Amino acid sequence: MTATLIGVILALAIGAACRLVDIPVPAPPKLQGALLVLTMTLGFLAGERWLS
Repeated sequence: MTATLIGVILALAIGAACRLVDIPVPAPPKLQGALLVLTMTLGFLAGERWLS
């Protein structure tokens, strides 16, 4: 749970830093792309839990 929380905080910090510095965000700009990244992350976490 701690690693997930750290990951979310780090992702938000990177997104905010990209916005402040005005560089392209390293993520898809459309909602479908963002949902794809989210589902891939959830799949990764589910696989990690299932294998351990």
